[in-house]
Amino acid sequence: MLKLPHLGSLGRFALVAVKSQVIRVLHPNQEQFECPLCGYRGPFLNSASENVRRHAVCGGCGSLERHRVVWMVLQTLAKERDFRGMSVLHFAPEPCFAKRFPAMFGKYETADISGRHVDHKVDMCALPFAEGSFDMVIASHVLHHVLDEEAALRSLRRVLRPGGAAIVPVPVFSDVTIEYPYPIETQRRAPGMDYLERCRKAFGEVRVFSSSDFDPRYQIWIYEDRSQWPPLLRFRPRSQGEKHKEYVPVCIP
Repeated sequence: MLKLPHLGSLGRFALVAVKSQVIRVLHPNQEQFECPLCGYRGPFLNSASENVRRHAVCGGCGSLERHRVVWMVLQTLAKERDFRGMSVLHFAPEPCFAKRFPAMFGKYETADISGRHVDHKVDMCALPFAEGSFDMVIASHVLHHVLDEEAALRSLRRVLRPGGAAIVPVPVFSDVTIEYPYPIETQRRAPGMDYLERCRKAFGEVRVFSSSDFDPRYQIWIYEDRSQWPPLLRFRPRSQGEKHKEYVPVCIP
């Protein structure tokens, strides 16, 4: 995937337009979508990091389905809250977000347990920040990598100010979470819908958004055959259908 260089807004727009035309030529018969992050319009590319997912990758900024859903949730919350006065802690910052969040929020800080290219090297289960340090925490597809999910949720709630929000989506594969007998590429579990109940137990109030809440032209669904998994992911539950929802819980202390 080509990366956009550091250009002005007009330059970035022009480069995205060129990439859009190139991808259309290479994939003439593929369905077309629009990226809400970068404005790219055209075919989205497939991803095959674990199992083949169709229409997953934006041809402009490289965003995935989960990034576009979270972006749409943030646009909804921005109508209710003044982001310019908010301090945000962003875990495992994705490039498509890290380029945009500093301009959205009053104070933007990043964190990761690895400490690479972030402001804070921290363990989510034992955050070193004072109580009520942040207005918002964003950790997209992170918590299924954490050994002690309950401790992590408690820790996130502790560092949030009253009225703050933790945006903590994970991939959802079934009704019930399946814990792996050992880590699989740092993943500890295959989350189920019961993850949302654990969020409610930790926070009390949880607003749940999903792919069905937003315009499908932004391609925020998971197009994936889950009736079988590659050997590495054999512990994941199987399910029927080739179109699955992303869920985004917004947890409020």
